[in-house]
Amino acid sequence: MITYHEKSKTFHLYNDTVSYIMTILSNGHMGQLYFGKKIRDKEDFSYLLETCERPMTSYLYETDRRFSLEHIRQEYPVFGSTDYRQPAVDIRQENGSRILDFQYQSHTITEGKPALEGLPATYTESGDEAQTLTLILKDPVTGVCAELLYTIFRQGGILTRSVRLCNQGNVPVQLERAMSLSLDLPDRDYQWLQLSGCWARECHIRKRNLEPGIVSIGSMRGNSSHEHNPFLVLKRENTDEYQGEAIGFSLIYSGNFRIQAEVDAHETLRVLAGIDPETFSWKLDCGESFQTPEAVMVYTDQGLNHMSQTFHKLYQKRLARGCWRDRVRPILNNNWEATYFDFTEERLVEIAAKAKECGVELFVLDDGWFGARSSDRAGLGDWIANPARLPRGIKGLSERIEALGLKFGLWFEPEMVNKDSDFYRAHPDWIISTPKRSASHGRYQYVLDFSRKEVVDAIHQQMSKILRESKISYIKWDMNRSITECYSRVLPPDRQGEVYHRYILGVYDLYERLIREFPEVLFESCSSGGGRFDPGMLYYAPQGWASDNSDAVERLKIQYGTSMCYPISSIGAHVSVTPNHQVFRNTPLHTRANVAYFGTFGYELDLNKLTEEELVKVKEQIAFMKQYRETLQFGTFYRLKSPFEGNETVWMAVSQDQKTAVVGWYRTLNCVNASYTRVRLDGLNPEYCYRNKNTGLCHYGDELMHAGLITSDDTAGQVPSDALPPSDFESRIYVLEVEES
Repeated sequence: MITYHEKSKTFHLYNDTVSYIMTILSNGHMGQLYFGKKIRDKEDFSYLLETCERPMTSYLYETDRRFSLEHIRQEYPVFGSTDYRQPAVDIRQENGSRILDFQYQSHTITEGKPALEGLPATYTESGDEAQTLTLILKDPVTGVCAELLYTIFRQGGILTRSVRLCNQGNVPVQLERAMSLSLDLPDRDYQWLQLSGCWARECHIRKRNLEPGIVSIGSMRGNSSHEHNPFLVLKRENTDEYQGEAIGFSLIYSGNFRIQAEVDAHETLRVLAGIDPETFSWKLDCGESFQTPEAVMVYTDQGLNHMSQTFHKLYQKRLARGCWRDRVRPILNNNWEATYFDFTEERLVEIAAKAKECGVELFVLDDGWFGARSSDRAGLGDWIANPARLPRGIKGLSERIEALGLKFGLWFEPEMVNKDSDFYRAHPDWIISTPKRSASHGRYQYVLDFSRKEVVDAIHQQMSKILRESKISYIKWDMNRSITECYSRVLPPDRQGEVYHRYILGVYDLYERLIREFPEVLFESCSSGGGRFDPGMLYYAPQGWASDNSDAVERLKIQYGTSMCYPISSIGAHVSVTPNHQVFRNTPLHTRANVAYFGTFGYELDLNKLTEEELVKVKEQIAFMKQYRETLQFGTFYRLKSPFEGNETVWMAVSQDQKTAVVGWYRTLNCVNASYTRVRLDGLNPEYCYRNKNTGLCHYGDELMHAGLITSDDTAGQVPSDALPPSDFESRIYVLEVEES
């Protein structure tokens, strides 16, 4: 999979899908030659390195007016030595210079994939799953080494990248930029696709054509953010869900990030991905090293669905970890929108009992159980049960819930504190704030300085005590504000640029400790919904809240966009009350469930408040989910019709053996005298005969994929007088199953 050709000084990383080719340039730097569909290996690809003399160009050598880094595609470019584009690395040296000269020293090729110290990353379980190339580059003046890590997986168009910078010199240096990935491509004929939005409107798909200049997404909020997900797709103009070239870029990181594309005057393209350089600096003392987060690239020539399925499989099986990685997710009932802060132990048990009656498997107690927490203003940091609400504590409540036949889950927001808390009163200097400046709040809460080990230790002590003493099977880990006035009181002035990164390392550290101590607990990440829904979190928590917005219609766009990168098993999706608490929309109960099926599934309401008719439907919904959740959560997912392009949304999941398919069909607004409608399915076995459980008819897989599944209803033509008229926010689930002979 990785070949080095000594004579041409060329590296070729390849599998059955993709090729990545680079070479050692005449100045010792690494040059990029090709990235794309797999091509046959050979000794020499040097013809792909194009040079020419151009006006207004700076050249490295007086004897060569063709070799300029401005016009050469590179692997880990620097600024200031004939290259005027954005660099991958920037190091401020003792004399103030930022000039670097990273020259090839050596390389190793190893089986498998190394772990990244303190950081989430993809992994292998056996050496034959992947190979890793480590390139050692060194700047001769500073003595700083750059270890470039490339891992190619044996299956799929997957290549991972990261960099380790080591100061082997005699004086400290200051990292001002250390990107995880730089990729130079020979043309700019791509469409840029990003996942953007805001709270309750996350991961909406936005597209644009690339033009000369720089376009970027990122975050400087201390978390990956609701605004932009750390994910980018570059696709050819003719690429759609079913065919064409695309490259997906995903950064496995939960803090400040930047992903950008720069098109130069000659229409070559440079992609950079990594920690946001605007909020980052890192003092690198002699003998110290710095590891960048991992970036994942996925190439396909088979359309966006295929790219997404590659990400899904990788992140589901080789990013998520632990005993819950391969297990279907429990159906839960969360009390938040049912009670908010207004609850007692008896009220909770009453809600849980009804949930058990309906078939729910896990009851989750959300915010408000601890300290003086009766509003947003108090209690965070005091992770001790409020005896006025819970006289038996979490231990007693969890035992009562388990006695009902349910598992018990609990909400924490471990990274936050209220000033009205014993924790803050004991440690007012433990929040992130700048001396002599006001400290901004969000929801009356402040961010604890998780760059400090003693802070992480104190929170860990509280959380682990509760987990040891109580019967807790699930943790919802929330994080409800961004970092402002970023400063740590224990770091010297020349290390204040490290706080954002050290903070997220502290979060990762606390996660790692807890999942090792309590390996059977299912962790679900949350950040006001989708504010930190990223691959870094998925490494520790195999599922997360994609959004606080549980309205089914809004969720069509949120879940559709999220599925571009993230597996269905990772997407928390709940049925909530109507009118919905975010958009105040009245959506039919069946549609709320039909959308939430394509996620981890649960309820966020008091089932006692539903009518008997509604309870019958809820029981049916839960029974359906239990029957088909293996297919829904771990099957192959296909996007068929986009909510961003019309009134209908269609997606489907196909079981691994292709014998079961579940199709979700959704129409936002009702129609009158509408056209006949059908949708071509995907992923079925053309030789299998599938029975449509809605109609009782049987259809071969090729028929459903080419002639299509008919979805016409009474909106086509005139609605019969004896029919129930269709409504807005309509939906249907089609189940297709191969009947065993």
